[in-house]
Amino acid sequence: MKCNLCPRKCNTDRNVKTGVCGVGDTLKIARAAPHFWEEPCISGYGGSGTVFFSGCNLKCVFCQNHEISSGCFGKEITVGRLKEIYAELIDSGVHNINLVTPSHYAHKIIESLNEPLPVPVVWNSGGYDSTETLRQLEGKVSIYLPDLKYMSEETAKRYSLAPDYPAVAKAALIEMYRQVGPVKLDSDGIMEKGMIIRHLMLPGETENTLDVIDFVSSQFGDNVIFSLMSQFTPNHQCNIPELSRTITEEEYNRAVDYMYLCGMENAYIQDFSSAKKEYTPPFDLSGV
Repeated sequence: MKCNLCPRKCNTDRNVKTGVCGVGDTLKIARAAPHFWEEPCISGYGGSGTVFFSGCNLKCVFCQNHEISSGCFGKEITVGRLKEIYAELIDSGVHNINLVTPSHYAHKIIESLNEPLPVPVVWNSGGYDSTETLRQLEGKVSIYLPDLKYMSEETAKRYSLAPDYPAVAKAALIEMYRQVGPVKLDSDGIMEKGMIIRHLMLPGETENTLDVIDFVSSQFGDNVIFSLMSQFTPNHQCNIPELSRTITEEEYNRAVDYMYLCGMENAYIQDFSSAKKEYTPPFDLSGV
């Protein structure tokens, strides 16, 4: 079958060669373990049961997970093994099953979720998702955790080779919200249903951040949680000069002030000092 799961629509027979995502048709996983560095309502006290998939349909030059996003690192597994991984994580006491960078494996993931899980399923994507594919996830995913990276086609093309990202991501987020509705937390403050929209601030791109805040506040208000991330850390593989630094305190304060000006109170805001490599877990095939 030729693959058109994601907005790239590369029409590649991934049984024969790799797609734009960098992987073939067989599931490839880099890590499966409880993770405690997600938003508090996702990680909670028991951790989030993260499954990190190899490959990615975006080509972000600043990717913190470039070791696996290229598709080079990971172990191939069956859908049956993926189901076992879910069970093992749930037995360890995690609050949810968190599928990280899952878009290019949507068909396999849908198969793995034929039987409902006793914990919420989190779709943790870069926001570059096809609405047609998302509709197939309805009823299987309880929490959507997408990025909203760009509102500028030019910036999206320069940094992720995806000039259509703004239009695609906006449509995807609207479809995600249609499925899960307003945020719902349990009595311990752990998320049961809804959407968290993440935005990673980039150096020199404050106007882009303000445009993202405008869209989220006007489209969803406080029915979703907005997560403003300041953790951008330059990496050795990125040779774009303006991305060779972290964000400044001035950039950070301007974004935070604008959030409050827009009335966005249902939000997480990373501390300014959050540009640390510790947020990137070790990709060592744990739990795979």
